[in-house]
Amino acid sequence: MRAPHFVVDPLDPRAPSREVWEQLTPAERRHVLMTLPSEFPLTLPPEGDPHRVPKERALATLSEFYRSRHQRVYLSAELPIYYPDEPMFAPDLLAVLDVEVHERQSWVVSHEGRGLDFALEINVSGNRKKDFEDNVIRYARLAIPEYFAFDVPRKRLLGWRLPSSEARSYEPIVPKGGRWPSQVLDLALALEGDQLRFFHGNAPLPDARELIARLSNMVDDALRKAEAEALKAEAEALKAKAEAGRAAKLAARLRELGIDPDQIV
Repeated sequence: MRAPHFVVDPLDPRAPSREVWEQLTPAERRHVLMTLPSEFPLTLPPEGDPHRVPKERALATLSEFYRSRHQRVYLSAELPIYYPDEPMFAPDLLAVLDVEVHERQSWVVSHEGRGLDFALEINVSGNRKKDFEDNVIRYARLAIPEYFAFDVPRKRLLGWRLPSSEARSYEPIVPKGGRWPSQVLDLALALEGDQLRFFHGNAPLPDARELIARLSNMVDDALRKAEAEALKAEAEALKAKAEAGRAAKLAARLRELGIDPDQIV
């Protein structure tokens, strides 16, 4: 068996260039996919719950929205992304439209056949230059159609979009009525206090907490209704039993008087 054309460098793991990928055999491509790392050592200190919570809420909210609409939108958070011969990066939230939705350890563009459609970074105490300057240049160069960045402490949201599929530099997304429209997601992003929200038309998408509260209220309503129905049925049964008892006593009294109850109309 010949030596593979490409070996992943553990010190600088990258997917092969498009030219090299085309030359690899299916077995060699599988080997590359298996050897590209899906975990990396931390280069910056964790940003805690202020970073985790909005990311998880956004992922859960969008996942439920597209699931309910039966749309094939792949969503993930901090997934390693490998563009051809590019350093790996992992957006806080990403979306790719019209692809198979299943668990992945990484997104390798050459293997998937396409790049990302949407990326979102959430900044709490990390490198703002990376999120608000460097990524704006890099993601546009990689032809990611839309990019948003959320500065949590400053309660600031910015968005950028490629003006055309051939463009490789972003234009700012201008908010309308305090909402930043996303053509990719067919939604709008907005800030409510320090919380990132998504809107479909004028309706905000409920997040997981609101969905749980709504479900809890529905369950409580159903239990109250079932309890009321049970009490009503019990009362009707008692009433029927009482009426049957009174009828039996009346029939007995009629017989004592020599009257056949069955003959009474």
